[in-house]
Amino acid sequence: MTHTTTPKALRGALPAAAAVLLALATPAQAASHAADRGDWLFVTVTTGDAARAGDSRETLLLCDPPQGHQHAAEACAQLETVAGDIRALPAADTYCTMIYAPVTAHARGRWNGRPVDYTETFTNGCVMRARTGAVFALDG
Repeated sequence: MTHTTTPKALRGALPAAAAVLLALATPAQAASHAADRGDWLFVTVTTGDAARAGDSRETLLLCDPPQGHQHAAEACAQLETVAGDIRALPAADTYCTMIYAPVTAHARGRWNGRPVDYTETFTNGCVMRARTGAVFALDG
């Protein structure tokens, strides 16, 4: 009979490797687990134009109860008024500069049991906030 022993270093590394793999779970997997919890959107804001995309910020916005970013309660309330239709959010009465600094807002998820898939590029962050309210307010 042959016995194999695992070196102590390897035994210690296995739980660490498992933890790293769990941490690397894709946002889509996290979003699919949230689907059982009510209305949710995985929201992403990317700076730059299509040719030169820059920074991306993203979070999972849960609305039952509101959580996900600092303005989750406000974002969920705004989405509730338009049945989750981001394009139907009323534009804020705001003056924005005419500086071209494009940002792309993307949301995918479920609202009232229906799929949501929204993408729009705005000329700058001010215009995005004026058109989408708190939904994409990921910069704190």
